[in-house]
Amino acid sequence: MKFSSLIPVVLIAAVVTQGCVSNKKYNDLQSSYDQLKEKTKDLNQKYQSGQQELSGTTSRVKSLEEQIASEKANSASLQAALDKCLSSTSQGNVNISKLVDEINASNKYIQHLVNTKNKSDSLNLVLTNNLTRSLSREEMRDVDVKVLKGVVYISLSDNMLYKSGSYEISDKAGETLSKIAKIIKDYQGYDVLIEGNTDNVPISQTNIRNNWDLSALRASSVVQSLQNNYGVEPKRLTAGGRGEYNPIAGNDTPDGKARNRRTQIIITPKLDQFMELIGKAPEQAKEPVKE
Repeated sequence: MKFSSLIPVVLIAAVVTQGCVSNKKYNDLQSSYDQLKEKTKDLNQKYQSGQQELSGTTSRVKSLEEQIASEKANSASLQAALDKCLSSTSQGNVNISKLVDEINASNKYIQHLVNTKNKSDSLNLVLTNNLTRSLSREEMRDVDVKVLKGVVYISLSDNMLYKSGSYEISDKAGETLSKIAKIIKDYQGYDVLIEGNTDNVPISQTNIRNNWDLSALRASSVVQSLQNNYGVEPKRLTAGGRGEYNPIAGNDTPDGKARNRRTQIIITPKLDQFMELIGKAPEQAKEPVKE
């Protein structure tokens, strides 16, 4: 999915139609524009980096599953070769002992890969259980927690999270964010991507050109709150906006629009240490069996 440029434009057409603008007011607007321009440029770079990390994690999980399937197939081939050797007297040149060792090594490697994947899945399950247990019944109405392809998604409604028509964090969101921040801090081996999403209703506010800008600014507000108010390490955080282009429901009903107006906190496990296992299969398991 392409990420459009997040360059906010200060709309001053209304001021122009009313006549000349004072130098002070013009300079203030120009300064606000320059600051938002730099801010969205930085957000765009961080978002792209976060998207690459998320894509890489998903690819690594898929690679791990493919490696497991490949090793299982190799083990079955070795077992078939062994059975053939044991049932045929014409293949006395086959080293049965070596073949047994290859099978055992392959099975051990398969089990190691399976255990590694199960460990990652278990950590995600514990994380989501700890978070949902910490949230009240009222909070759960505005929070949705899911695990998809090894990644934890925490979806927060905009009604709870932001002040009306704004990207400023509301007072009532503080307790919920503090609980999410605690989970993030407890699991240091995870990175966090904050994604803002909107419905398709156009936004018309000073210094906010469109829903791209609004979604990115809202994500940035959550990142800064996690960092400044709850002590989450900033290098683990990435903010980005997806505007109205990542809907989970139709925008033709009020309920659908409400579901689309959300901010997602995406918690991604660092699987680098697990992925080092790929390509480290036992050497005897990689060699063809001599019959």
